[in-house]
Amino acid sequence: MPSRKDAASRSRMDRQTLCDWVHRFNAKGPAGLRDSPCGHPKKRLTAEQAAAVKAHVLKGPDPEKDGLVRWRCLDIQRWIEAEYQVRYHERTIGKLLHALELSHISTRPFHPKSDVEVQTAS
Repeated sequence: MPSRKDAASRSRMDRQTLCDWVHRFNAKGPAGLRDSPCGHPKKRLTAEQAAAVKAHVLKGPDPEKDGLVRWRCLDIQRWIEAEYQVRYHERTIGKLLHALELSHISTRPFHPKSDVEVQTAS
């Protein structure tokens, strides 16, 4: 009787993979060898919360209150955590914005103290 290592190499698979398959087969029969559906991870924000995040991002920061002239992913991450006690990784905020049909890239806003009349007169 060949060893599991020999059987795995003949099947062109890792020994650990073969062992996992044997355990799955022994536990559930041939149905155990099927891949189970992974599904999608549970959403951390409700639809109402996501809509509020979108509205908050579209409204933009208040320079006096927030000390910012445009949102960064880090700022949105911190706001979501403070508002809803939901923690996202900073890099995931870009994916969240994409799901909300927004972009993590924005045009440079006008400086709050800029004088539009002087700029247009030139």
